[in-house]
Amino acid sequence: MTMDELKKQIRHVPDFPKPGILFYDVTTLLKSPDGFKSAVDYIVSPFQKDNIDLAVGIESRGSFRFGRGRPARPRDSRR
Repeated sequence: MTMDELKKQIRHVPDFPKPGILFYDVTTLLKSPDGFKSAVDYIVSPFQKDNIDLAVGIESRGSFRFGRGRPARPRDSRR
């Protein structure tokens, strides 16, 4: 899936939470198995050749949802 196709799966909510703000709702992307897999693949692609055993992140805006997709695949499938 291309980046443009991924972007089309993200819902735009104008004027939320206040006028003038454009909110990007990624839940529509998360509902799509192909979209979710492609998004995770894009996120981890810069680190494919690194020998990473553990990834830890602290954040407050919901990106943790994408972290669940990577560990589910066996280590050998990354290469």
